[in-house]
Amino acid sequence: MSPAFRLPGTSGAHDPVWHRGHSCPNDRRWPNLQAFHSSGTVGGTTPRSAGSAPLLRARDVVKGYGGAPVLNGVSLDVAPGQRLGLVGENGVGKSTLLRLLAGVEDADAGGITRPADVGFGHQELPFPPHTTLGEVVEQALDGMRAIERRLAEQAEVLRVRPDDPAAMRDYGETLELAEAYDVWDADRRAELALAGLGIAAIPADRALSAMSGGERTRLGLAALLIRRPRALLLDEPTNHLDDDAVAFLEDRLRALPGVVVVASHDRVFLDEVCTGILDLDPGQDGPTYYGGAYRHYLREKAVHRERWEQRHQAEQGELRRLRHAVRTTAQQINHARPMRDRNKMAYGIRGDAVQQQISRRVRNTQRRLDELERDQVRKPPAPLRFAGSLTGGAAGGGHVLMARGIEVPGRLAVGALDVPADGRLLVTGGNGAGKSTLLAVLARRLRPAAGTVHWSRGSTVALLEQDVAFNRPELTPRQLYTALVAERTEAPALADLGLVAPRDLDRPVGVLSVGQRRRLALALLVGRAPHVLLLDEPTNHLSLALAEELEEALGSAPGAVVVASHDRWLRRRWSGASLRLADGRVVGADAPAADPDPGR
Repeated sequence: MSPAFRLPGTSGAHDPVWHRGHSCPNDRRWPNLQAFHSSGTVGGTTPRSAGSAPLLRARDVVKGYGGAPVLNGVSLDVAPGQRLGLVGENGVGKSTLLRLLAGVEDADAGGITRPADVGFGHQELPFPPHTTLGEVVEQALDGMRAIERRLAEQAEVLRVRPDDPAAMRDYGETLELAEAYDVWDADRRAELALAGLGIAAIPADRALSAMSGGERTRLGLAALLIRRPRALLLDEPTNHLDDDAVAFLEDRLRALPGVVVVASHDRVFLDEVCTGILDLDPGQDGPTYYGGAYRHYLREKAVHRERWEQRHQAEQGELRRLRHAVRTTAQQINHARPMRDRNKMAYGIRGDAVQQQISRRVRNTQRRLDELERDQVRKPPAPLRFAGSLTGGAAGGGHVLMARGIEVPGRLAVGALDVPADGRLLVTGGNGAGKSTLLAVLARRLRPAAGTVHWSRGSTVALLEQDVAFNRPELTPRQLYTALVAERTEAPALADLGLVAPRDLDRPVGVLSVGQRRRLALALLVGRAPHVLLLDEPTNHLSLALAEELEEALGSAPGAVVVASHDRWLRRRWSGASLRLADGRVVGADAPAADPDPGR
């Protein structure tokens, strides 16, 4: 039996002589094979080691809450080695689908087949508050310990009865299981997981109740990586992780031989990890699977939507033609002409034949019309599209916002910072680096212990905070927007901004999701067209498509924009100035030089 879990830095090797040379199966054994089904099913050729069925399967799954459908007929097959990303607008059912796949909730209809060993990334660890870090890690190692004990027992049986077929079979099956879970590397895996996720310095006897929410989240991820379940289901796993921890998680997930299904708004994470994307947004044939990483998904989705629109337009044209034909065929092919030579018999025979021809054509046309109306491709739903200008024109030239000698004890220390009237500044840094504090100081929401913040004469500054709250939750987005932007006669209509879905315009804000409320908050700021817009993690809670469009708008706004963001996709594509913070101090900058005298 392996020794108890050891903290990082201590010896953890454990390699019994009788199994030297065995290693974890790699991708040659469990290949990454994918197929696309028009129904939206993610399919994969099942490896021989996985049996006759894929490891994780859902068929025609239906789920709703309070009579409102969330998922309607979703199907997927995910084979070992596949890493499936779930994307779509907020509220389309990504988290719901993960809970159903994990068995946390039951579907209203349809079927799900899953392995016995499923790991699900809970938002909160399913342990009592007094549970310690060491106990969580030991529980994650329990399965490996049990396999080792069983293998040792069966090895002893085989030593006594070396020619017993049953004993040989049992030992072989358990050995294969030990290889699959890489049990002999479990202690080292635990050390690497804690270190890679940035929690190695936490004492093993610290209770969950004494940890921050981010630390508990990372500990939960570490426990799952230690366990190496056959199916790993993760909901927004990069929340609370810095860049180094995310890179470590990406590397670990790519190395897993089993199934991975993940819902995430982190576009770089999806691009680095996923072998396929399942888009749960309404598609031509329901949820649609796209093979490849996120960048491939973006290209293929654009092509898919263009084809959908073209097919819909073509069918609508055909419907108009058929309806017109049904109405006019009888009049266009009419034998109502004078009877020649008073030949009533011939006239009647010809008339009957024409009538029969007309009736046949009308019936055929009507049949085709009925079929097309029944099976026609529905119109592609209009996606949320950010259509407004983020800011108003600059209030004069020069710098619109200037900060000097800013000190917030224990949180922020910035010597000088100038923002030009049309400037773009990206503020980066890890958790706790001071990004939100800097934006709050620049917005005059937080008074520093020392230093000054100067706004140019006539300029307006607005801040989008991470946590959005409304004092009147009974009001609707339309009512709030009308009240707050009424002074701006040129303000665009809320529905035209593309940030609030039409179905949400007249719902009380108190019943909206976190993402819906945050998009409303952004709409309220945009409607007032400030000269300087300060955005704290603006892509949080946005759909991937809307985040792409918001980023495009950042580049074209006439005023100044300051963005604080963890979003690596945004950061990779940023072309403006940048400022990097660590422990509240500037540790790197690519920004215009500050004017030493902001009051001149």
